[in-house]
Amino acid sequence: MKAKLAIAPIAWTNDDLPELGGDTPLETCLAESRAAGFIGVENGGKFPRDAPSLRAKLGAFGLSLVGGWYSGTVLDAPDDLVAEREQAAAQLALFRELGASCLVYGETAGTLQNRRNAPLAGRRVLAEDAFPAYGRRLTCFAEYCAEQGVPLVFHHHMATAVETERDINLLMAHTGEAVGLLFDAGHLRFAGGDMFRVLTKHGRRIRHVHVKDVRELVIAGLDRTRQSFLDAVLAGAFTVPGDGSIDFGPVIQRLADFGYEGWFVVEAEQDPAKAPPARYAKIGHDALADALRRAGYSIQETR
Repeated sequence: MKAKLAIAPIAWTNDDLPELGGDTPLETCLAESRAAGFIGVENGGKFPRDAPSLRAKLGAFGLSLVGGWYSGTVLDAPDDLVAEREQAAAQLALFRELGASCLVYGETAGTLQNRRNAPLAGRRVLAEDAFPAYGRRLTCFAEYCAEQGVPLVFHHHMATAVETERDINLLMAHTGEAVGLLFDAGHLRFAGGDMFRVLTKHGRRIRHVHVKDVRELVIAGLDRTRQSFLDAVLAGAFTVPGDGSIDFGPVIQRLADFGYEGWFVVEAEQDPAKAPPARYAKIGHDALADALRRAGYSIQETR
């Protein structure tokens, strides 16, 4: 089995908290990503939005565009999805042109993930009977993305309407095959879910992997009635593999058992002033590479 290692640029900068690493040039992010051993990156707010410029920028550092976040609002969209398709068209075209493997769909209708003053406990919770209609619309949107040459993967995410293991189960039950699952160990652990139950139940739907670690003591100490997702980030809830509480060896082995191949993306929202990105990128890369090799993966080392 083959694996490719990428990193999300939020190790250096955070689009929801621009003051974190806001003054770090994109060139620094890309150079340090490559130096740490990664061959791909997900996109971010500092990236050029036209294909020639982005291709040149990434090519200068020997990096591929893996994919990246898309702020979707299908949850509250009308059934015709006209506005959603129009909103996504430019990003899909850019990703298709650059050969990105997927569109990382995050449900941002009613999200609290980018609101510093919104406590975690106040996040939007969907009733079970809301999932069938949502699932139909999301499946239609995913089929549109596939027609544009960029498969959709759904990112369960803290402080959004699809956060918990229960939410993931309902979403997968009410969506079609066009909706792939992005498995994020860090977000699932933060939400109190069982990683191995999710892997066992939905392994065949997993088409993208974020390898994010957590600091359990920080998460346990949060007051979710008062503190927000961004407060948790600033407190150090997340970190890279090899520095946190998750043993990724068994996680990677379970993915190997299901035959998962493709990108593994190191991601860790942290304050770069407290967690120097170049150092943490290397820690994450090396810990992930070790777990992958022990699970029998062959790692692609060059772009």
